[in-house]
Amino acid sequence: MKGKDSLSKLTTVNPSTEEVLKEYEMISKEQINGTVKQAKNAFLEWKNNIDKRADFLYAVAKELRINKENLAKTATQEMGKAVKEARSEVEKCAWAIEYYADHGKIFATGEVLNTDARKSIITFQPLGVIASIMPWNFPYWQGLRFAAPSLMVGNTIVLKPASATMQCGIEIEKTFNKAGVPEGVFKTAVADSSMAETLIDSNGINAVTFTGSVPVGAKVAQRATSQLKKTVLELGGSDPFIVCEDADIEKASTGAVKGRFINCGQSCIASKRFIVVKSVADEFTEKFVQKTEKLKVGDPLSDDTDIGPVVNAKSLENMEGIVNRTIKSGAELLTGGQRANSKGYFFRPTIFKNVLPEMEIAQEEVFGPVAPIITTDDEKEAMRIANDSKFGLGASIWTQDLEKAERLSEIVESGIVTVNSMVVSDPRVPFGGIKNSGFGRELSRYGMLEFVNIKSVRFYDQLIYEHHVE
Repeated sequence: MKGKDSLSKLTTVNPSTEEVLKEYEMISKEQINGTVKQAKNAFLEWKNNIDKRADFLYAVAKELRINKENLAKTATQEMGKAVKEARSEVEKCAWAIEYYADHGKIFATGEVLNTDARKSIITFQPLGVIASIMPWNFPYWQGLRFAAPSLMVGNTIVLKPASATMQCGIEIEKTFNKAGVPEGVFKTAVADSSMAETLIDSNGINAVTFTGSVPVGAKVAQRATSQLKKTVLELGGSDPFIVCEDADIEKASTGAVKGRFINCGQSCIASKRFIVVKSVADEFTEKFVQKTEKLKVGDPLSDDTDIGPVVNAKSLENMEGIVNRTIKSGAELLTGGQRANSKGYFFRPTIFKNVLPEMEIAQEEVFGPVAPIITTDDEKEAMRIANDSKFGLGASIWTQDLEKAERLSEIVESGIVTVNSMVVSDPRVPFGGIKNSGFGRELSRYGMLEFVNIKSVRFYDQLIYEHHVE
């Protein structure tokens, strides 16, 4: 049985070396409530001036770029992503924050309506303090892609980062502090998942956003909505990568490597089911394997590395388990399929062919560097298989026919569709899914308006305007 002290500590481990990085003292329930109170008090002033909020966000973006190398290294050490990908993540955060500083005032401008009243308007007012419960796989981007629009519209935020990437969460708050953002506007709670309910339950929390697994997301939504708190969920995905018979196979195979193995395959919008029409299946498979085998697995702090470790020992065991079960179920292993190093949680990029749609690897979300290829007779069957999933986050379609692209993009059941490129998140475009991939949207103007009070106001009678002259 653990002692009292061990229960109040949180430890992070470097997945490349298996060495302990740091031990953290977790905050208490009282401290969480105190943090929320700070954010609530900060909200009273923060919500008042959108121009000042834009100025602060520009300053945050600047600080992110100044400290990019340190931030990237921190993420790589905590969760193992290749440092060149970590740098890109920090840069993308700065871009998103600038995007909302540039456009947020326009997005939040009220609308005029024509009704029977003398004057009718719709206003968008911030809700208050938003609890943000975020995962480890993109420790900066997940938190800041939500924070940028939400802060710009006038909300304040309390972030509970994933335990594995606690220092990244702390670094985000430090960045806001360095940028001169008022105390309480953005707070990071040093707490593990056991404290998530305390955060959600806090009286000062007005809404909750969660990114993570389906089972945990369901619990978060149940907890929050039972208290009538608005919730947005961004959950898992098993995105289809559909290769039509007229696809550019050279481009499609390159896109497949990037779409499956970015962040060591640990992305909700990674391509996870490769559904290929049989007339081009052999050519696609050959090129996909050739390009995958050129990826360098190794020290993620090296700029030459393409694939770092998976996040922890449990994830490594999961990869081995899924590979073994897929082989037993009759699929053919083409490359990879085993650990890469004697130390660290490294797993070689893996590709299977002869995968059937009913196999586990094609039904469940595989959060790691494993790619199943499913061959179909035609595009109609490909779309049926693509939609036969409990997930509906993203989809990638490869064709050179515009009419076909438009038709298939209408048919596929997902929140995001990309033709002739991998699915990526972009601050200019709504992000989110359907089915078990969650509900609500992040990014774009639609993401900003998830956490506002859409207030309709109508003025009747001949109201008198008093003009005051000083």
